[in-house]
Amino acid sequence: MTRNTSTNTAKNWFDMGGRAYALFRPEYPAGLSKFLAETVGGRGCAVDVGCGTGQLTRQLAEHFHKVIGIDPSEDQIANAQGPSNVDYLRAPAERLPLPDASASLITAAQAAHWFDRPRFYAEVRRVADDGAIIALLSYGVMRLAPSDLQHRFDRFYSDEIGPYWPPERKLVDSGYADIEFPFEEMPYPEMTIDRVWELGEFLGYLSTWSAVRRVNEAGRDDILEGFVRDVSSLWGEPTRKLPISWPINMRLGKI
Repeated sequence: MTRNTSTNTAKNWFDMGGRAYALFRPEYPAGLSKFLAETVGGRGCAVDVGCGTGQLTRQLAEHFHKVIGIDPSEDQIANAQGPSNVDYLRAPAERLPLPDASASLITAAQAAHWFDRPRFYAEVRRVADDGAIIALLSYGVMRLAPSDLQHRFDRFYSDEIGPYWPPERKLVDSGYADIEFPFEEMPYPEMTIDRVWELGEFLGYLSTWSAVRRVNEAGRDDILEGFVRDVSSLWGEPTRKLPISWPINMRLGKI
C-alpha cells in the first residue's frame, strides 16, 4: 500500500527533540548487564558514562548496589529515569565527579566515540577500584527485513545521509575495532538487540541520529521526505510490526 507523505509529516518524524532518545533508543538485552555484573561479581558501584537517558544505567541497577549515570547534556539527564539506587549527574566524560577508587565497573554505551579518550581513560584509572572493569559498548547498523526495505535503508544510511555523519561515526561502524584501548582485553559473548517495531518507532529511532539532525539543519528536507515516502510504501500499514536487530560490539578490559 502506498501512502502519501507531506513535508509536514516528514518534519514531524524527524524533529522530536531530546525526548526521542527516551522514547525510541533501543534497550539493551537483559543478558548484557548480567554479563557485565558477573565479570566484577556484581559488587560495589557501576558508573555509566555518556549515559544519555539511562538505557543501560537502569539495567545495571538490577545487579549493583549503586549505579551512577553521567552525561554532559542537561536535556538527556532530564529525560533519564531509574530506581532508587541510581543517581544521574551532569558532567563530561573527561571530568568525572567521583572519588578516587570508587567504581567497580565503568561503562560507555554508544558514547565513547565522542570522548576525548586519553583524558577519559585517565579518569577511568583514577576512579577504578581494585579489579575494576571497563566496557565500551556500541551497536552496529540495524538489520531489517524484508530485503527491499533493507536495500532502501542502506541507500539512505550510506549515500543520502552519509555525508552528514560526523567522522566519529566510523568508529561505530567498525564496531570500535579501530578505537585505542590501553587495557588488558577480555572476551565477551555474542549478543544482539532484537526488536519488533511499527513504522513510527523505526522513524522515531532514526530521528535521534546526529546525521539526521544535520540534514535538518542543512535544510535538506527533500532527503528526509523522499525516505519517509519510500519506506512508508515498502512498510505498508504503519502499524505493521517488522523485525529489527543490531549486533552489539564491545571492548572489554581489566583496568
